Amino acid sequence: MKKVTAAVLALSAGALAWAAREVPTAMGGKPGDERVRRSPRYRDGKFHNDRPTRTMPPDGAAGTLRELLFGGQRRRPVGEVPLVRPAGDRSAEGLHLTWYGHASTLVEIDGARVLLDPVWSERCSPSPVVGPRRLHPVPHELHEVGRVDAVVISHDHYDHLDLATVRALARDQDAVFVVPLGIGAHLRRWRVPEHRIVELDWDESHEVAGVTLVATAAQHFSGRGFKRDTTLWASWVIKGPRHRVYYSGDTGYFDGYRRIGEEHGPFDAALVQIGAYGPGWPDIHMTPEEGVAAHRDVRGGLLVPVHWATFNLAFHDWSEPVERVWREAKAHGIPLAIPRPGERINVDEPPSVDGWWQALA
Repeated sequence: MKKVTAAVLALSAGALAWAAREVPTAMGGKPGDERVRRSPRYRDGKFHNDRPTRTMPPDGAAGTLRELLFGGQRRRPVGEVPLVRPAGDRSAEGLHLTWYGHASTLVEIDGARVLLDPVWSERCSPSPVVGPRRLHPVPHELHEVGRVDAVVISHDHYDHLDLATVRALARDQDAVFVVPLGIGAHLRRWRVPEHRIVELDWDESHEVAGVTLVATAAQHFSGRGFKRDTTLWASWVIKGPRHRVYYSGDTGYFDGYRRIGEEHGPFDAALVQIGAYGPGWPDIHMTPEEGVAAHRDVRGGLLVPVHWATFNLAFHDWSEPVERVWREAKAHGIPLAIPRPGERINVDEPPSVDGWWQALA
């Protein structure tokens, strides 16, 4: 018994030591270099949206608590989410999108391969034992994604920037990390080589593998530790020689979408955030209807909804975002694709919407 007790104590001490080391590491570095301070969006020690935003209005906290206690929503799928395993031969020509769940997506555009907001961990959290856990497995192992030319990050929240995934990509790939201002501090702490870090302000761009990546405006916030908004957030334009893709990142609906469409559109496809909305945070996450409005503003082409299905981050039903976006897209005659996690779609010949999620709702 004494040996068992000693072993348990040793394991507990080891786990505490690991947590004391890794959790602060996962929170990232301390931004604030000269480029950050020169940004037009940076003042008083933090970044700001173009207009004032509310992350929790005065009446939002009470409504959020009511939803948590009495909402009664079905916030998890009732069965296994169908996953699509990697295919064999895959053409590098044209434009293909592979959605892995939540916001993680591979964009194959005119021969280049761009990986957006990759999160392969079981939880979106600084800890492997607490925090939102996956509602479905990762459909492809990270090595099955194949070579990528660039890893693009929209902002530094844990469901978009994952320590373990970044470490694996830094170790096994030679892709450049293209990120909003300030996020380079996190990557440096995680030992991503300096020559593989590109930090951009809104309206700045970087070219890789014949594709131009443009950081564009979004309406959100940032933060991994105890301070908010020390790093920038962004949406992204991906311009190839023949095709263009827009990725909204996390954002509220705002009047900047029309300017993005005028400057960079029209697009062949747009990956648009539709999930994790609620009355407690009306300005920083779009509802599905607002997502469709943003898609129309940027002239987005094929609408591919993201930021739903994988992590339980809000109080709506699990399938509500995709049902609402399907209805709204039909009302406006917008072409729509709703892939299963892991499904690779050809934007020129997208699959029809078949309601695969309804059996799980």
